[in-house]
Amino acid sequence: MNIYHDRIEINPEVMLGKPVIKGTRIPVELIVRKLGEGASVEDLLDGYPNLKKEDIQAALTYAANSLANELTIYMETGT
Repeated sequence: MNIYHDRIEINPEVMLGKPVIKGTRIPVELIVRKLGEGASVEDLLDGYPNLKKEDIQAALTYAANSLANELTIYMETGT
């Protein structure tokens, strides 16, 4: 079972349907972006008191699975 199913939700009424940590308005994108910019897990936990370490792990797993299942279509343009 994927860890993120219990922690990530997509609801059109919350953050325009972007995936967020369940019960919050914290987008998965924000977590991944902050970590990519050099923030530590501890920085995120301090900055977002409702966030748990398992939420961060779920966000990363969700992002990795999204990329793994991404479909790229190459099209020739004729030039």
